[in-house]
Amino acid sequence: MSNQKNEVTVPAPVQGTPESSGDFDDLLALMARLRADCPWDKKQSNHSLIPYAIEEAYELGEAVQSDDDEDIKGELGDVLLQVVFHCQMYAEQGRFDMSDVIATLQEKLIRRHPHVFEAETLEDDAAVKARWDEIKVEEQQAREARGKPKRRLDNTKAGSALMQAQDVQKQASKLGFDWEGVSGAFDKLDEEITELKNELIDKSKTEVKANIREIEKELGDCMFALVNVARKLNLDAEAATLTCVHKFKSRFGYIEEQLAAAGKRLEDSDITEMDALWEAAKQHERLS
Repeated sequence: MSNQKNEVTVPAPVQGTPESSGDFDDLLALMARLRADCPWDKKQSNHSLIPYAIEEAYELGEAVQSDDDEDIKGELGDVLLQVVFHCQMYAEQGRFDMSDVIATLQEKLIRRHPHVFEAETLEDDAAVKARWDEIKVEEQQAREARGKPKRRLDNTKAGSALMQAQDVQKQASKLGFDWEGVSGAFDKLDEEITELKNELIDKSKTEVKANIREIEKELGDCMFALVNVARKLNLDAEAATLTCVHKFKSRFGYIEEQLAAAGKRLEDSDITEMDALWEAAKQHERLS
């Protein structure tokens, strides 16, 4: 079954100042208008939006945890914006449009729920999950028939870059591609840090900017190597990083509170004062 069309339809931009109607077609027309008239929206690409899609998914998770209806509606809208934004750009490229995406999703949902739409009977959620997995195998076989072979690391879990890095390393390790101990991971980390330093040492800002993509790769290599250290120590790199983020926010909040108590804003302070308060925050943590 396939509802995919041959002709791609690019939504027409809304004219004038639109109202928030709640109509999906009006949303597509609004997105088309933004792509036509907003400088920031016009310069985006499908690749440049990737970080925003990931960020919005995390923010939706936080909103659901908060159980605040207004926050949840806002974050669901932000996730929907990413879908609409991507579809608008792919339509502009003549590749597919929103109706193709919806049809593909409908086909998948129908295909993966034969116990709902066909004569199959599945007794419980475990049976549904097992049948779901069987159907996914069939779908992969169809992908292979289209020239999309499945490779051993294709099962890397979706998630943040740290989560994916740790999982792909774990999968490779199961296939024998790994160091025996943590020392090898540390040696690799030292090697990558040295390479990053070599890309930066004695470089002017202009030279760094001209070589920023290579520097980005070297930085990525360093982070990937550090994740390897975490994995060899049986630590979760994502959890370790989140712990650091929360700690940083807590200490910076302490700085802000202490400055406020002295009648000052962060903008009125300087690095010397803030660094001293940072050390005081660390001491406060030890005493708490």
